[in-house]
Order: sequence, then structure tokens, then C-alpha cells
Amino acid sequence: MDLAGIVHFSWFFHYMGEAEQALWRAAGLSLAPPGAAVGFPRVAAACEYHHPLRFDEEFEICIRIAEMREKMIRYSCLMTRGDEPIATGTMTTVCVRKRPDQSLGAVPIPPEIAMRFEVATGVDA
Repeated sequence: MDLAGIVHFSWFFHYMGEAEQALWRAAGLSLAPPGAAVGFPRVAAACEYHHPLRFDEEFEICIRIAEMREKMIRYSCLMTRGDEPIATGTMTTVCVRKRPDQSLGAVPIPPEIAMRFEVATGVDA
């Protein structure tokens, strides 16, 4: 938190990352299973803050897949405290093939992963 007792802005990105992991677990998947041939690094992230979140306040986070293309997933997040929106955010990941030399190259999302997710329709968070 900052000196005013408000959750530091950077933590909202941690919260969105935790929600992303929970979404993958709910689909029966892992973002980083041991020995995986592909990974999903973030290539973009944004957050807009609507109301402060203070130390020890509880809140909810809703994440959905707003867009999925051949090699990319874009998430939309909404953080609320009751009916009050606290923040909205987006994250974009790209599917990459992991290589022994540590270089990354974008590849199509494997069908066994893509088929576990649906793209949500409606208004972006």
C-alpha cells in the first residue's frame, strides 16, 4: 500500500495475473506445466483505476477472455467492491514455443488448449 493506506497500483496487475491462473485451473489447465513446449508471456497490460482500494478491504475480480486469435489471448478484468467498480484492466498474452536456446517464437495456440476456452461476448470491462 502507499502512504495513504491505498493498495499500490502495481498490485492490480498481480491480482489480474492470479485471476488468469484461476481461469486456466478452472478449465483444467496450467499456465506453466512442467516440460511444456509452449508458454504464454504477457505482451501488454493496462489498468484503469475508478475507486481506491484500501488496506484490508475485500473485493472481487472477474476475468474473461475478450478475444482469442490464432496465437493470442486478450483478457478483460473487472475488480469490484460490492456494486462499486474499483478498476478495469486488460492483459494480452501470446503463445510461444519454448526453445533450448531460450529464444521465443510465436506459434498457434494448441487446439487442446484453445478448445477449453470460450471468448466472452458483450461489453468489455
